[in-house]
Amino acid sequence: MSQHLLLILLSLLFTVFSNPISASQIIQKFKEAPQFYNSADCPIIDPGDDDDDVSAKPIFCSRRAVHVAMTLDAAYIRGSVAAVLSVLQHSSCPENIVFHFVASASADASSLRSTVSASFPYLEFKVYVFNVSSVSRLISSSIRSALDCPLNYARSYLADLLPPCVRRVVYLDSDLILVDDIAKLAATDLGRDTVLAAPEYCNANFTSYFTSAFWSNPTLSLTFADRKACYFNTGVMVIDLSRWREGEYTARIEDWMAMQKRMRIYELGSLPPFLLVFAGLIKPVNHRWNQHGLGGDNFRGLCRDLHPGPVSLLHWSGKGKPWARLDAGRPCPLDALWSPYDLLQTPFALDS
Repeated sequence: MSQHLLLILLSLLFTVFSNPISASQIIQKFKEAPQFYNSADCPIIDPGDDDDDVSAKPIFCSRRAVHVAMTLDAAYIRGSVAAVLSVLQHSSCPENIVFHFVASASADASSLRSTVSASFPYLEFKVYVFNVSSVSRLISSSIRSALDCPLNYARSYLADLLPPCVRRVVYLDSDLILVDDIAKLAATDLGRDTVLAAPEYCNANFTSYFTSAFWSNPTLSLTFADRKACYFNTGVMVIDLSRWREGEYTARIEDWMAMQKRMRIYELGSLPPFLLVFAGLIKPVNHRWNQHGLGGDNFRGLCRDLHPGPVSLLHWSGKGKPWARLDAGRPCPLDALWSPYDLLQTPFALDS
């Protein structure tokens, strides 16, 4: 190694360790993804597709587009970038996908927007600012502090945040990748009046998501009396936003959160209110669309394997995230399936 190169390396290391902000900026640089193109049989999106908002680009209101909603923040930006790449890479009509990113009002939305644009110059997307004060007053502490982040609750406010012309959206967490065409998931038949679709897990112990105070209360315990309620993971959902708005489901979720503030009826952050409103009333989706729990055991950090059956989406829900385990040199076997989508650009490279 030349003396000049060694001095540059030492200077960079000094900057990283003496200035945390600069370190964060260096770490969060990503490579540009390749551009992906539609196949010949993809539907053409033109201004006639929707007449609700003629001022917007047609794709942002088009019913022919696949609308994907995700949250966006500095802590999970690496996962978000990988998730976007996986969606585009496995889509037969990637140019017909529009992303709706929700960022906290306290975040640097401009920087997040620039990061996405740099990696995906041709991506159709918007960033919406979520005023977390609207939900912060309703959040109760949970058994995992990470679950108390107000941005975790943004999925309950998509109908308010996204334009009224967006009628259906696929919501995705930032810690997952797709290995199948998202258009298949987006086309899930919701029937005549169903609001939400997601993979159900009826073998899970549903009662464990609520406290004894909930089940011992005669009025509260009747909530699920006429519903075959099953656990579902809210990290992958197909939502009819028009029906959500008509049914005022955000207010219903908030009512349960207000109840939680008065008497502790659950322990796990933003999931139980969704279960209280929707469990037993959703359209079940094949489990291949949410192979969840790959983040491992929340208490011991144990690695987990895939559920039996085919795979269309891998979800590192749970405490362990693949990028953190890979960086620490302690990856789980399935983290190798996430790494090909990692666009992180190392701050410097040394020739041997």
